[in-house]
Amino acid sequence: MGSKKKQTGAGVPANQVREPDITQPAPHSGTAWPWLQMLLLAAATFLVMSPSLRNGFVNWDDDRNVYENKTLDGPLNARKVSKIFQSTVIGNYNPLTILSFAIEKHFFGKNAKDPLALPKAMHRTNLILHLACTLMVFFIFMRLGLNLWVAFLGALLFGIHPMRVESVAWITERKDVLFATFFFAGLILYLKNLETHRFYRTILIFLLFVAGLFAKIQMVSFPLTLLVIDYWKGRPLKLGLLLEKWHFFLAALAFGLLGIYFLRQEGSLEANEVYQGFHRIFIGTYSLITYLIKWLVPYLTLPLYPYPEKLSIWHFLSVIPFTAVFAGLYIAWKKNYRGLVFGFMFFFVNIAFLLQVLGAGQGYLADRFTYVAYTGLFFIACFYLQDFLEKNDSLRAPVWGGIGVYLALMAYLSYRQCTYWKDSGVLWTRVIEFYDNTPLPFNNRANFYRDARMYDAAMSDYSRAIQLKADHPTYNSRAKMYFEKNENEKALADYNVAITKKPLAEYYVNRGAAYARLGRMSDAMNDFNKGLEIDPAWKVGYLNRSIMYQAMGDFQHSFNDIEAYIKLDPYDADLWYEGARCLRALNRTAEALPYYNEAIRLNPRHGLAYLERGRTQQTLGNAAAAQADLEKARSLGQNIETENPLQPR
Repeated sequence: MGSKKKQTGAGVPANQVREPDITQPAPHSGTAWPWLQMLLLAAATFLVMSPSLRNGFVNWDDDRNVYENKTLDGPLNARKVSKIFQSTVIGNYNPLTILSFAIEKHFFGKNAKDPLALPKAMHRTNLILHLACTLMVFFIFMRLGLNLWVAFLGALLFGIHPMRVESVAWITERKDVLFATFFFAGLILYLKNLETHRFYRTILIFLLFVAGLFAKIQMVSFPLTLLVIDYWKGRPLKLGLLLEKWHFFLAALAFGLLGIYFLRQEGSLEANEVYQGFHRIFIGTYSLITYLIKWLVPYLTLPLYPYPEKLSIWHFLSVIPFTAVFAGLYIAWKKNYRGLVFGFMFFFVNIAFLLQVLGAGQGYLADRFTYVAYTGLFFIACFYLQDFLEKNDSLRAPVWGGIGVYLALMAYLSYRQCTYWKDSGVLWTRVIEFYDNTPLPFNNRANFYRDARMYDAAMSDYSRAIQLKADHPTYNSRAKMYFEKNENEKALADYNVAITKKPLAEYYVNRGAAYARLGRMSDAMNDFNKGLEIDPAWKVGYLNRSIMYQAMGDFQHSFNDIEAYIKLDPYDADLWYEGARCLRALNRTAEALPYYNEAIRLNPRHGLAYLERGRTQQTLGNAAAAQADLEKARSLGQNIETENPLQPR
């Protein structure tokens, strides 16, 4: 990749130019596919990331996105797909990612023999998508002018770098590897179009762009990346070049504004209220410099980098190297060091929106933010490595030897990092090793211990989180543990604190359940009513209140609450079953039948639904249907009376 022999800029000496010969086809663009390099690349990446295949879910958004996400329940049909595309999760609108979870849950979520079948399938999909992205980066690098083995090196760095692990080993970050699949596929087609334009490719590129937007909002950087590609290919940045991409920029703007709206509705933009105004600028500069350092030296890779209590001197000083980087970039541009300018701008346009200048979430750094962005930095390293080796052929052996040692270190770090995502206990223990003065990891590990019924360990972590000034979610979580242990007075005390700190619908409804356990029915009903007044969409409130009404013998109000719940979550078989029971209690026997039908459709192994539908059929005089249902109930383990089994209750 030597310089051109002609003058390309006003007063720029030819020996300073670093520019590919854009008039020639990219290497291997028209020859047989490099199967050996592709196989080696896929095998090495798979081996390094393979520990992720043995991992389960973690309570770091996997709960909200997957295993507690009721939108994924029920049959996979047009109604579910429509609901997914009309919903957000924690303020994030990535319906294509959620749809991929729904498909996996449909096929793998009913394996009673292997409780890890679903997370294994999801981890497998993440790894397959990462392998696809790695191979596409290989082809992109070749089309950008790198030779076969240098492009292989760049793609291998992309595939096995420790900063990739979070996007691959975390099920929730399916959105990274999914949107990147569309992103890189679009870049390949765009590069091919610059060589030989085809209108069908133009259409396909835009469709890939839109699909990527539905996978993750980070796809909004795609049109800016196309402009960076244009720069590399020698296309002058003029108005016509922008107008050529007007539809990309319009779609990106629409999705960007939509994403900000949803995050604001969720409250994610208010997750950190300490740092406002000019302080956020230093968070941005510090983040960028950190990502640049960790590109070469990934010294710490964690799922959470919590905001510090106050900004350190390093945050403020980071503006100096930040300014130096862009000053150097300007000089490189003036001297026409195209490889450096191109690679850095590829990195910057794909990281700029993620520097937390506009804060969202509970951390201000994230390994996953670099998934696409680092492609530009890998290109810089490989481009100048190729140039160096062409001029210093005698040094090839020691240089490649040093690179081999570096790759081995990266592979080891990534392999080990995958194991930290095994489960929530391992994950948060890893975070606590480095951040033992912040409440979030203690709270989340305590939730893991609580769900595993390791109550002593959970209590220790909850206490530590509260000692570190944990907020209302920790009190609510500890109250749930007390509730599970039937220590209802203690649960009540913690719910009181949570409500005092933030009166959320969830907390009122939870406290209502504790009141009911203590026999304080009036207080329980007041709390259920208050919770539903605050948030009429908090479905657990309708569930708990319907149980209260049933206990009081008020089946009409109980049925009304069940109906309200079903409107919010039509895929809960148990609630359809309870609705049928209420209708029978109200002597609306014929109306109960469709509710039993729906319960059985949603859960074909719902033995009680078969039993009660059989008795309903008997009441309605449908003896054959009743007999069939009762036989089915018996086969599912229900106790059917041997004497007069068709006697209705």
